[in-house]
Amino acid sequence: MDTLNLYIGGTYTAASDGRSFTRKNPITGEDATKAAAASIEDATRAVDAAARAFPAWSQTTPAERRKKLLAASENLKARADDIVAAMKEEIGATEGWARFNVMLAADMLLEAASLTTQIKGEVIPSNRPGTTAMAIRQPAGVVLAMAPWNAPVILGVRAIATPLACGNTVVMKSSELCPRVHALIVEAVAEAGFPEGVVNAISNDPEDAPKIVEALIANPAVRRVNFTGSTRVGRIIGELSARHLKPALLELGGKAPLIVLDDADIEAAVAAAAFGAYMNQGQICMSTERIITVGDIGDRFVEAFAKKVAELTAGDPRDGSAPLGALVDQGAADRVRDLIRDAEQKGATLIAGGGEGPILNAAALDHVTPDMRLYTEESFGPVAAIIRAGSEDEAVRIANESELGLSSAVFGRDTMRALAVARRIEAGICHVNGPTVHDEAQMPFGGVKASGYGRFGGNWGIAEFTDLRWITLQDGPLHYPI
Repeated sequence: MDTLNLYIGGTYTAASDGRSFTRKNPITGEDATKAAAASIEDATRAVDAAARAFPAWSQTTPAERRKKLLAASENLKARADDIVAAMKEEIGATEGWARFNVMLAADMLLEAASLTTQIKGEVIPSNRPGTTAMAIRQPAGVVLAMAPWNAPVILGVRAIATPLACGNTVVMKSSELCPRVHALIVEAVAEAGFPEGVVNAISNDPEDAPKIVEALIANPAVRRVNFTGSTRVGRIIGELSARHLKPALLELGGKAPLIVLDDADIEAAVAAAAFGAYMNQGQICMSTERIITVGDIGDRFVEAFAKKVAELTAGDPRDGSAPLGALVDQGAADRVRDLIRDAEQKGATLIAGGGEGPILNAAALDHVTPDMRLYTEESFGPVAAIIRAGSEDEAVRIANESELGLSSAVFGRDTMRALAVARRIEAGICHVNGPTVHDEAQMPFGGVKASGYGRFGGNWGIAEFTDLRWITLQDGPLHYPI
């Protein structure tokens, strides 16, 4: 098995000390990928290469950046089959999820290309005669990009596309769980013609991650940090970034609620809840983790939902015969089983679910209560908690009890009433009569509370990856008090 190398300064290179690590297939346990294990020296070399490339790249025209981002989008689509195979082998993803990743990521590169002419400023009236005052946005410098494994193409591309569009250079630290997928992304982007050092990528042994990340954030040349991942790790990234006074964009965990109001269309709510809870085996930050029913509609919803969930079986994604694939590893499956067992022991009713090893069928539990771990803990797996609420106000209170606040949804035929409920939910995203899992390249994506801060997407991403500067032109006599 060939070893995937680091990509630094336009060159593929082995780790400086020759080390590597292996990612295993979560289903078979066989070696899936062997990748170079970067050292701190390698991380520093990557930042140095990005820093050298920044002055020239930051001065390129919007047209030049746009042309390369458009080419990167086409390159990514051309590698779709290789990416699908890698996602199946490294993380147990289904073909449908892998191809959706490629499609949306390619759109993100198109959106980034369109942003190159949207990096604007303004002229501000000044109280000083003869003065023209301007607010302008300029590239920040070297951006550290860290993306997770669960939506590896979408989130990998998102981590680097807008920074590049804004004229920054990038060092991407790939996920230890999908190094081949992230290597294919970097390959597609690099071959679009970006100059040496504009795009760099390193992979690392999982045990080395803490020291590698700390070294990257501490490097004076790194001016922005963007991280998508768990809230637990996000707190560490946020603390390190603050210690070094580096702005950080953090998109973290979720415990998305879907409120089913008493006038909801049950068929529509069931379809959206099932998609939101079980797409990619529930391993999406926006996954529907809590279904909160209001009043008497609960029994009818559960009856219909149980039938739908029972159809969602899991299998080896390489066979392509089941709607769900495998979880990322045995530990993730064991954690989901523990959450189900804990809820059942404390009185919840399992209405569907089961499976062996890392392959779990969709599961749902009714009458989940606050004393159960599933009520508060992010499962990040194919299990949904159904919580009964007596009123609209109680449903909103339950939705807002979580420390997390990324995505949410409300179902009700009275759309103005549903919209009023949506406005009361503490989440960065809320969809009325739509699933909690929904992403588009041009939308402001991000959470509140412990789900992080900052926004990816569209013009909102420009503010995250540029510096806003005040510049004046002063013409005429100036008078000073001394």
